[in-house]
Amino acid sequence: MKILASGVLFLGVLTGMAQTIEPPLGFEEYDPVSTLKVTEHKVTRSKFPFIDVHNHQYRMNSQDLSKLVADMDALNMGIMVNLSGRGFSQEWEEGTATINGALANARKNYPKRFLVFTNPELKNIGSPGWGARAAKQIEDDVKAGAVGMKVYKNLGFSGVKDTDGKRVAVSDPRLDPLWAKCGELGIPVIIHTADPKSFWDPMDRYNERWLELKTHAGRKRSNNDPVPFDSLMREQHAVFARHPKTTFINAHMGWYPNDLKKLDSLMQKFPNMNVEIGAVIAELGRQPRAANAFFTKWQDRILFGKDSWVPSEYATYFRVLETEDEYFPYHKKYHAFWRMYGMGLSDEVLKKVYYKNALRIIPGIDKTQFPD
Repeated sequence: MKILASGVLFLGVLTGMAQTIEPPLGFEEYDPVSTLKVTEHKVTRSKFPFIDVHNHQYRMNSQDLSKLVADMDALNMGIMVNLSGRGFSQEWEEGTATINGALANARKNYPKRFLVFTNPELKNIGSPGWGARAAKQIEDDVKAGAVGMKVYKNLGFSGVKDTDGKRVAVSDPRLDPLWAKCGELGIPVIIHTADPKSFWDPMDRYNERWLELKTHAGRKRSNNDPVPFDSLMREQHAVFARHPKTTFINAHMGWYPNDLKKLDSLMQKFPNMNVEIGAVIAELGRQPRAANAFFTKWQDRILFGKDSWVPSEYATYFRVLETEDEYFPYHKKYHAFWRMYGMGLSDEVLKKVYYKNALRIIPGIDKTQFPD
């Protein structure tokens, strides 16, 4: 009986333990508050006025711009570049109405605060005379006031197909009239090709973008969806090589902000390629010394960009670029679960990244809004 009672007691203890032990937190839930005590410089307004060369305002043809300008003033943003001039329409008349409306709204209300880029019409590639018509569209938009061209990432993906239903490569020679026309007009091309390399990697415990892929399942890619990452990059680089007289701004640092040695080699190979930092500040903030060296070396070819319009998120960019703060959080956990460190760029480099490089590369900017 004693043995039996003892056994029952032991089982009772185990049962009680099973009832009180909580399962481990999931990765999405774990969000510890750091106990590290370090100097903090929370920057909500940039040290110098800046030009955001990578923004999207899809309703600029009709929206009240006064609230937008108030938010820009709070950030010390001198000029916003709206890259979605023609919206996402692939219909000539609709896109033309959209960009003309955006240009008219900005010109009437805040002529010094907004710049608008056009977007190529990538419909019916392969039809007779397509290249000449598409180049003429760019020329007409520039005459109306556009100061650059933005190419969305659907080029190279399966979203852009020719008249035979085949994927159009970024380097498709039928697109050459577009790149050549931009070089002829002296306007820059901001081009977004592919996605981060991790989106092509297996979605397992070794993939540092696992949380983003879990919460945004549509971002997962494969070698057949549509082609391998390296293939898309080679297509883009072939365009840069084939059009040396056209100025390109490679969006998101060409998706090599996590491999600055590779990006350095591309900067050397393609003198007509510049980069902007939209959506990749998390990569720079975890390698502050290497990033500082890269920015110092290529200070004349790096521009400020943010991409999505969320005013509160600019603080992370300012803090990484301007301060030497240590171990502070990124603003979007699924995008980067790691902590940031400030690069502490010099004023000379900061001014170039914030506005001087954009003033040189993008035509039609009133330079009196910015210090020397």
